[in-house]
Amino acid sequence: MNNTGPLKITIGHSPDPDDAFMFYAMTHGKLDIGDLQIEHQLQDIETLNRRCLNKELEVSAVSIHAYSHILKDYILLPSGCSMGDQYGPMIVSPKKISIEELKNITIAVPGTLTTAFLTLKLLLQSEFNYEVLPFDEIIPAVASGKYQAGLIIHEGQLTFQNDGLHLIVDLGVWWQQKTGLPLPLGGNVVRRDLGTKRIHQISELLKQSIQYALDHRDEALSYALDYARDMDRSLADQFVGMYVNHWTVDYGERGRQAVEMLLREGHRSGIIPELGEIEYSL
Repeated sequence: MNNTGPLKITIGHSPDPDDAFMFYAMTHGKLDIGDLQIEHQLQDIETLNRRCLNKELEVSAVSIHAYSHILKDYILLPSGCSMGDQYGPMIVSPKKISIEELKNITIAVPGTLTTAFLTLKLLLQSEFNYEVLPFDEIIPAVASGKYQAGLIIHEGQLTFQNDGLHLIVDLGVWWQQKTGLPLPLGGNVVRRDLGTKRIHQISELLKQSIQYALDHRDEALSYALDYARDMDRSLADQFVGMYVNHWTVDYGERGRQAVEMLLREGHRSGIIPELGEIEYSL
């Protein structure tokens, strides 16, 4: 692709407070974006995962699990990671059940390309019944008794108890106990055909946007509250702090080790059929 002249790019990210916080500076004219023309499209993470399978988006948030299926066309940006550091996706149920019992019930899940689903499969190490639901419909469906358990992501991790649900297992805690590493949930990718110059430009902009939000926390959080379902400012601030932090500015050596470990384990277990080289842009 030509690296000169104006370029319109579409950036996909989730309509959640952490992504809103992360992209605040970029969406509100706080940064010099040069000759880029940026269109932001807000969709749930599984939709973004599948759009990237079709190479529809130049830049997008994706699940780390999904990245293993698109790495021939996309490269990971070194900023924008959502890392579960002793916390992560949760399995919840209306009643207390054992992990073994999960193998014999139907679990509501937020998508088969999510890192949450990959980690659940690594936990159970066997076939199990599941149904895919939009992530924000899982808690109500489990609370109503339609499903005996649900795999929850995003802000539901902080609010599920309000619906009378019990925590069966926190997959971020389980993974850390198993590997000694945090659980890399999501990242941001850029399409390889944009070329080195554009990829570097986008990488720098994303890092600047994240750092601006961290440096102007109250300002960026006020914007992110528009995407904070069922959360007051204090709870939204807690949630943003879980997923926009030093890991988000840069994976670092330990973060990259965590990505490698997760995807290699998924491949070893036969969940990820093929795995090429995991690459990060400069």
